[in-house]
Amino acid sequence: MRAGRAFAITLRHLYLLRGSVSRIVPVFAWVTIDMILWGFITRYLHTISLPGSDVGTALLAAVVCWGFFGRVMHGVNMAFFEDVWSRNFLNLFTTPLSITEYIAGLAASSVLTSLVALSVLLTMSSWLFDLSLLTHGPAMAILLLTLFLFGIALGIASCTLALRFGPPAEWFIWPIPAIIAPFVGVFYPISILPGWMQGVGRCLPPTSAFAHLRALVTGTGVPLVSTLPALGLALAWLILAGLLFCGVYRSVMRSGLIARYSAEHIT
Repeated sequence: MRAGRAFAITLRHLYLLRGSVSRIVPVFAWVTIDMILWGFITRYLHTISLPGSDVGTALLAAVVCWGFFGRVMHGVNMAFFEDVWSRNFLNLFTTPLSITEYIAGLAASSVLTSLVALSVLLTMSSWLFDLSLLTHGPAMAILLLTLFLFGIALGIASCTLALRFGPPAEWFIWPIPAIIAPFVGVFYPISILPGWMQGVGRCLPPTSAFAHLRALVTGTGVPLVSTLPALGLALAWLILAGLLFCGVYRSVMRSGLIARYSAEHIT
């Protein structure tokens, strides 16, 4: 794997962002709207909650972190679909570019756009609602890194789905964050869920991340070592997603599906 080729993929998507306002605005617009909306909802919840309760703060912190996670995942998806929509995906692999370098380039482009989104979210939550997540130290940093790694993993897995079943599979990809949200306890502990949903949730890194988030913002505190298993699980998901993408890529190359990838449907 050569870093220069992966960087070329990242640079291409940065040029696309630079030349289009319609691509730049979604990087931060929707997560900002969500944060503002939920910010005022949680402000209202503060007025009706019990004295000393931090339910509203925990909800707002969850919205900020979940918005970041969604931006990371969709950052990978958007970079992939830019190549699909422009009928450029096959052209890339007429060059010496390897599939590993391509995946690395997609991930790097998502890193840059998601950092913009995170900066906007952290700034506005601090400015409008006096919520400063970064003051919680290394535990918060590991929590955000866990969400970031799992977002990249889920983005790559989603691209794998589209690679196998073609562009029509795009419509199954966008709702994925909303589908997994109930299982990982974004806004509530998973202890209130049925047993089978709890089992699913424990296999997903955000479950522990959001449990730690609630503990941090309510002042309970989280030992740094307890955040590491979720980080390791997110890394395992990332490796598995990368292997799956490479495996499906080789499969569609052997079967010839790759040659029809730009068509409207793949059967």
